[in-house]
Amino acid sequence: MSDRKEKLTIYDISEKSGVSIATVSRVLNGYQNVNEKTRDKVLSVMNEMGYKPNAFARGLGLDTMKTIGILCADSSDAYLAKAVYYIEEALRAAQYNALLICTGYSFEDKKNALELLLERKVDAAILVGSNFVSSKASENAYIKDAAASIPVMLLNACFECDNVYSLYCNDYAAVKSAVEFLYTKGRKKILYMYNSKSYSGMKKLTGFKDALSEHGIDSFADYTVFLQGGPDDTDSFVNTLNNLCENGLSFDAVMASEDYLAIAALKYAIKKGMRIPEDLAVIGYNNSSLATIFEPELTSVDNKLKPLSEQLVNTLLGVLKGSEMPGKTEYSAELIERRTT
Repeated sequence: MSDRKEKLTIYDISEKSGVSIATVSRVLNGYQNVNEKTRDKVLSVMNEMGYKPNAFARGLGLDTMKTIGILCADSSDAYLAKAVYYIEEALRAAQYNALLICTGYSFEDKKNALELLLERKVDAAILVGSNFVSSKASENAYIKDAAASIPVMLLNACFECDNVYSLYCNDYAAVKSAVEFLYTKGRKKILYMYNSKSYSGMKKLTGFKDALSEHGIDSFADYTVFLQGGPDDTDSFVNTLNNLCENGLSFDAVMASEDYLAIAALKYAIKKGMRIPEDLAVIGYNNSSLATIFEPELTSVDNKLKPLSEQLVNTLLGVLKGSEMPGKTEYSAELIERRTT
């Protein structure tokens, strides 16, 4: 029986008492905005099932640890680093501490890092970036397991589960719309450059493919190039484009899943003496600082990272106060047109 008690979660209490996870959380936190009859029922079920909330958690009116765990795959990634900055800034304003772990991209490392946060008794976990959500259901179980104890916040990814809150930009619609914009500019051969097969990465790719389908193009392989590497590999990307073009690749526009990939396309065009945007139009993604420090300045998709990050913290604070908060919050992107289109 003792083993069973140790494995009990707030999911079990929720199911047995017939109330939501959020209601169980409010009872555990000692919040007053719970019907007295409901509170008594939940406490009775906890007692009956032998559920013992962790003494360090936000349980039964005990003090919060005032610490939020943040997982980030790669702090050298400009998008992820900026997101962490915005999140930590908002947490400090709310008088919460942050515990940051850079996990890398392997499943086991991400899983172990989240388990470490649970051991550190954090009040909640924030997973920054879509790489934490996998297309394989078995590789998302660690998120659900963690959500049985604490709220889990996802930035730039979506995973439907009790006590998991997803905030993301509609990357699918953003890329699809950007490609449509290129068609309105008279472009006929649009190349898509991408470097990630994450949740967000696949949404972007699907948006590109659907845009082409609507223009009668179904053979996507000729119009997509997957590039492995990061911002430090720009010269390698330029060489790859050069090799592909020498083997017959032809395009008059580039849609890139990251700004630095778009910069590689611009460097290739300049190297070949092409005019921007007359001979080649280029659109990047993230509207990062790279978009304005390169010449010509880059047209880029603004995926609203700052408001997304700030709203994530606002949602988290609401959850910690016991309020009902939306499980999914979706933002729309904006195309910032500059001199490359």
